[in-house]
Amino acid sequence: MPKFIEMPKLSDTMTEGTLAKWLVKEGDKVAVGKALADIETDKATMEYASPFEGVVHKFIATPGGKVPLGAPLAVILEEDEAAPANLDELIAKASAAAAPAPAAEKKPAGGAAKAASAGPRLPQAPKHARRAAASNGNVRVKASPLAKKIAEERGVDLTALVGTGPGGRIVRDDVENAPVGGASSAGGRAVAASPAIRPVVGPDDERVATSSMRNIIAERLLASKTQIPHFYLQMEIDAGPLMEFRAHLNASAEKNGGNKYTVNDFILKSVIRAAQAQPAINAAWDGDAIVKFKSVGLSVAIAIDDGLVTPVIKQAEKKTLLEISQSVKDLAGKAKNKKLSPDDYAGGTITVSNLGAFGIDQFAAIINPPQAAIVAIGSIRTTPVVNDKGAIVAGQRMWVGLSGDHRVVDGAVAATFLAEMRKLLENPALMLV
Repeated sequence: MPKFIEMPKLSDTMTEGTLAKWLVKEGDKVAVGKALADIETDKATMEYASPFEGVVHKFIATPGGKVPLGAPLAVILEEDEAAPANLDELIAKASAAAAPAPAAEKKPAGGAAKAASAGPRLPQAPKHARRAAASNGNVRVKASPLAKKIAEERGVDLTALVGTGPGGRIVRDDVENAPVGGASSAGGRAVAASPAIRPVVGPDDERVATSSMRNIIAERLLASKTQIPHFYLQMEIDAGPLMEFRAHLNASAEKNGGNKYTVNDFILKSVIRAAQAQPAINAAWDGDAIVKFKSVGLSVAIAIDDGLVTPVIKQAEKKTLLEISQSVKDLAGKAKNKKLSPDDYAGGTITVSNLGAFGIDQFAAIINPPQAAIVAIGSIRTTPVVNDKGAIVAGQRMWVGLSGDHRVVDGAVAATFLAEMRKLLENPALMLV
């Protein structure tokens, strides 16, 4: 009996994948766990290992093509097994079963719908209009019975509306002023979509199709900047004590064959300790509530060829400086070799983006939703400073910034968090106790 290699769900937000390339040929024997193909998801390109043993009989998907979740990619037969006469019919049925249904026909119940809805996605309308509650894939919204009735008659998606009633409740006027089946602006008033401003492409210009990952990055960053009320703080830190302490630690490690620490290792440790000292920063907006995370999931921004990935150091508050350093090296290696798994991305509660290595002194980062804060790290510069005696001397300074979600984080809370980071970085020995 033929077995189908299907498009797997390799990330929590994935609804389709792109077959980047085949790593085997038709006629090759494969074992369970053998790498079959590179699959490009919305987050990274990952190797996909065979779940079956047998012979690759036929490729169904071609490199570069987008394939829905569960759709067949290839046919595997047992060794010496003949392909059935109705193989093309079986392939067509499997492809049809995995094809996404038209919007009007989609139903929340059933395995396929559950798979498609699994994993949080940043909403296309502000979430304060509703309190999402998962129940067999259904989404509960706060709306009056009359609003629900009118929405059903008109085909309006209530989850895309912003309610103007008490507590964000959707009322009759919100539905009547919404476009059929579509979203609304604040207050439920319908707005016409503005046409996209397109570039003028000349004959010598190159138009490069974007990857799934780049499309998701664009979608999430646009949603973050338009739906999250950002505010920004900057603080200058004396990096001299940190550089001196690191040099001493690495000199000792070099003699003993120990771990070599980077400046970023200390920065990550300071963020973790500061988040513990100011737990209000380690939180997220969730409709009509704020989620306060018990554990620190540290998302570390790592640049790769096709964008930026943010794998997570889980339960970071329980890790020593050495364990953090080793975790970052491991995640960076996996990211560059396309070995990150979906679990490596899960559980982030606060993000650190360090552009100091690129010579950037300071910058304002965009929040990584649904988190409430991201820390931006600039380069360490030798610059003239005034010492305690009033003399101008050479000093080492570094700018640290924070972008916060003002729905969750108050300015004073963010300032206290940065002050704690400064205390730790200017007294790095504190991070070892």
